[in-house]
Amino acid sequence: MVVQYKGEQYGKETQFTIRIIGNNLSKSSSNYQIDLLVGDKQLPTFTTSIHQSLSNCLKEIYLFRKHNGIKFDASSEVINPKLVPYDKVLYDYNKYALFMA
Repeated sequence: MVVQYKGEQYGKETQFTIRIIGNNLSKSSSNYQIDLLVGDKQLPTFTTSIHQSLSNCLKEIYLFRKHNGIKFDASSEVINPKLVPYDKVLYDYNKYALFMA
C-alpha cells in the first residue's frame, strides 16, 4: 500500500510517501514494514524495521515527524489504487496516529 501526502520539512514544501508492506508470516499474526520517503529519498526512520501492528508503524512515523520538523497536509492524501481493501480499512482506522496533537 502506498500513501502520499504533500507537506513541508523545516518550512520547505515537499512530497512524502509512506510505503506499507504487510508480511503475513503466520496465520495467527501479521507483521508490517513501513518506509517513509521524502521526494524519492528514503529516510532512515525506524528503531526496528518490522512491527506487529500497523498502529505501531504509524506512531513511529508520527514521532519521527515531530522530531524532524515534518508536517503532512491531511487533505492532500492520495492512496495508490492497487491495494488490498482490508489494508485500506486498517490504515483509515489507524491513521489518526499520524496526526496526533
